[in-house]
Amino acid sequence: MLKPAFQKDDALLANIASARDKPDILHIWWLGQSGFLLQYNGKQLLFDPYLSDSLSRKYAHTDKPHVRLSEIVINPAKLTGIDVVTSSHNHTDHLDAETLLPIMAGNPSLRFVIPEANRNFVAERLEQSTHWRGRHWPIGLNDGQASTVDGFVIHGVPAAHNELERDAEGRCKFMGFVVELGPYRVYHSGDTLWYDNLVDILKPFDVDVAFLPINGNKPERRVAGNLNSNEAARLGKAIEAKLVVPHHYDLFAFNTADPADFVEACNQYGTPYRVMQLGEGIHLSREPETNLKR
Repeated sequence: MLKPAFQKDDALLANIASARDKPDILHIWWLGQSGFLLQYNGKQLLFDPYLSDSLSRKYAHTDKPHVRLSEIVINPAKLTGIDVVTSSHNHTDHLDAETLLPIMAGNPSLRFVIPEANRNFVAERLEQSTHWRGRHWPIGLNDGQASTVDGFVIHGVPAAHNELERDAEGRCKFMGFVVELGPYRVYHSGDTLWYDNLVDILKPFDVDVAFLPINGNKPERRVAGNLNSNEAARLGKAIEAKLVVPHHYDLFAFNTADPADFVEACNQYGTPYRVMQLGEGIHLSREPETNLKR
């Protein structure tokens, strides 16, 4: 039996719609794996959504089956009012045509942010010539670059998955993004390991919320790795993030982690955290928080 969502489908959509009554609050929903929907001041940004079974079908009859552990929280075609969507790198759980094309169809003015190094691959996977006619061309970033997109200021940050890999022109193939939404600063890691200078890059942003992977780096999985629970807790503490939210677990049986280990590590290091349930929303203001340690 699949792990049930905290809320999904129409209940999730109703929760997202009701949040518009509080535009000065940062609203966040976890959509599974590394996908998060952010809403602030009437605008919505969607980080790295994966809302299909494309990988489970692709690997069903191989020696590396992607057995799904949890429910899909929403049909991507039902996600409307999306202003910006990101893809941090080219792996399918971060760049899924079955997820992104329905979202693009339902949000004709949507802006799409990608690593510039991946532009040709992205265009091929998403059938650019057919589906993006009349649409703004994707906004490509490299590390150290920033762009203002529909009121969001988006900064490119390198990611190591497993290496800090660059193309022939020196542009990052794997990235994270720091997004400024009004007074808030949010870091979405993409998929990454800890690398030299990561703390130095992130600390000046004074991050309010850091979305960090916890599934770890195990060569026997035969996939690129990420921070583990201990590393994510330590990194959150090192950059002085006001809240750390784990991701990249509870999707595939061969490549997951127990968030209880992350909670234990956060308690050890004194890292403020929140473990979200699938489809759950949290709502953050500048007032003293009660949203931590859950």
